[in-house]
Amino acid sequence: MLELKRVFLRTEQREKKGGIFLQKLGFKDLIVDSMANEGGSKNLEGILKWSLAHSDGTHPSREISEEDKRWFMEAMQAQTVDVVKRMKEITLVMKTPEYVLEEQGVTSAEIEDLLDELQEHVESIDMANDLHTIGGLSPLLEYLKNSSAGIRAKAAEVITTIVQNNPKSQQLVMEANGLEPLLANLTSDPDVTTRTKALGAISSLIRHNKPGVAAFRLANGYGALRDALSSGNVRFQRKALSLVEYLLQESSSDCSVIMELGFPRTMMHLVSSEDIDVREAALRGLLELARDEQSRTSSSSVASTDDEKLKQILEERVKAISAMTKEELGAVMDERHLIDSLWSVCYNEPSSLRKNGLLDLPGDDAPPPDVASSFFQPALRALAADNKSTGEKKKDKKEEPPLLLGLGPPSSQ
Repeated sequence: MLELKRVFLRTEQREKKGGIFLQKLGFKDLIVDSMANEGGSKNLEGILKWSLAHSDGTHPSREISEEDKRWFMEAMQAQTVDVVKRMKEITLVMKTPEYVLEEQGVTSAEIEDLLDELQEHVESIDMANDLHTIGGLSPLLEYLKNSSAGIRAKAAEVITTIVQNNPKSQQLVMEANGLEPLLANLTSDPDVTTRTKALGAISSLIRHNKPGVAAFRLANGYGALRDALSSGNVRFQRKALSLVEYLLQESSSDCSVIMELGFPRTMMHLVSSEDIDVREAALRGLLELARDEQSRTSSSSVASTDDEKLKQILEERVKAISAMTKEELGAVMDERHLIDSLWSVCYNEPSSLRKNGLLDLPGDDAPPPDVASSFFQPALRALAADNKSTGEKKKDKKEEPPLLLGLGPPSSQ
């Protein structure tokens, strides 16, 4: 059986060995405390800097003994990670029963660190796809059911990295029935962080993945999104609204489902959120629903469903925006335009923001101020300025006729 503790200690030992090698050669000034979780890349960077500094011909070359050469080779081999081999080792740990890990003194925090390392490896699409080949995908999905909330959340994070913009891994996770435990965590996990991470994984799994969207719809995923919007957790709400917006844009047929599940009323409530990202996302969702209904009928069902409530909420936001300073108005530029667009679609008239001149303010599209130029003048600009001033000085001088060399015009007789 794999000696589990060796897997967790290997990276630390590798960094220590690299540090010892540098100390042995006397390069103490190159060491950046390799035991302080900085990684072996710091040592390699130090070696590179030292090599460049000592290869300019100003320093005498140093004789390195055979023993030092052996140390160098061992240190370099220690710094080099065989990613596939390392992923196989992590896979073996993930396959090990939880009680065995506990018996060997492996903690949940160490498992989370191991998953952090795995996440770094699968950032490469090739490595992400290879995880299934080496048998690591199934145990990773099993970690979604782990007794530790931290491990469940971290496993969802790794899955997010694996499937993001990766159709092949999306298909592999769907075939491994990975959507089911993610939905279970989204709907019923007692830890809100785990629920949020599960939602992030689902969002990456079903984006640009029609079978994934269909499976999400059949599994009552919209009901889970509605509950997420009512959670009171800002980060959770942001992720849910982002996925709702994507689904509405991808399929107009889903608008009717969202309307029937009561999303508009929840999103109206979120328009008054203290978080600007939540407010803007809720306004975009309502605007998408209103435009879809307007394209199919002569009116917006968003407004007709709860006309007075929506009007009241929008008017309150307009009132709050009208009381803002110039700097605050700049921060809510998108919100101002969303409110005006939603009001126009729902009530077929411009909002009071437009009427009061608060929609398009001077400077909304202006580039950021050039603060640096008052302290620093680029060389070309300074040269141009000097040439300009020199030219002006020349203009101020009285122009004299040019001095011609020669005999001059013939004298009149």
